[in-house]
Amino acid sequence: MFFCLASLLADASCASKERISKQRPGQLASRAPSRPGMLKSVRPYTIMGVTYYPLKDAYGYRKTGTASWYGKKFHGRRTASGEIYNMRAVTAAHKTLPLQTMVEVTRLDTGKKIVVRINDRGPFVANRIIDLSYAAAQRLGMANRGTAKVRVVALARGRPGKRNAPPVIAGPAPDFSHGRFWVQVGAFGLSENAERLRDRLLFPRDRIRLKPTPGSDGEKSFIRVQIGPYAEMGLADRALAAAVEQGFKTSFIVAD
Repeated sequence: MFFCLASLLADASCASKERISKQRPGQLASRAPSRPGMLKSVRPYTIMGVTYYPLKDAYGYRKTGTASWYGKKFHGRRTASGEIYNMRAVTAAHKTLPLQTMVEVTRLDTGKKIVVRINDRGPFVANRIIDLSYAAAQRLGMANRGTAKVRVVALARGRPGKRNAPPVIAGPAPDFSHGRFWVQVGAFGLSENAERLRDRLLFPRDRIRLKPTPGSDGEKSFIRVQIGPYAEMGLADRALAAAVEQGFKTSFIVAD
């Protein structure tokens, strides 16, 4: 998404305070793609009459608020960094952190953590502090619910530098392309419905599992129908495409 709509829920502290001011609507200046690992600051930009001032330094950035995610609608479009948005890559959009900053995102209700790279601007909708890619939302376990309360911490080391000095990445992003992946094609409250779907799938029987999942907060338990496992995301992507071709268009990838 070149820009996914959201506004910052201010909370906690950071080394450089974000500045937002009302001005005339304007256009974002065009920019060349920035490669992963190369931190990049940009000039102030204006969206819907609000001007945002990107931070010069990510050191000490820490905020708590609501995360959302964006996916298929923006897949293949150019991001603020100049990269093409890939919904299956682990990236995120932020309004003011320097592009290419690595951040740790912790889901507050489960404690689950992921590390993502900021390569886009947004979200510009009220009460949102970060917009995750679809793949990042999956790994955080929030792809099915849309939003989650999170804590965002910039992985920058050292100390605040000079005004125009770029922040420093603490380390490379984890390898999310390898692991243990499944393609989920359905979830049912009745086992016979899950078995009926399993019998319709044109995959080897030993590649299909019925995974009982207990409900939370008094909700009913259900059975997931999943294909896998696959050790590489590329293999899972191909299995997902095959499931969609078979008519299971709402299928998606999950990781153990």
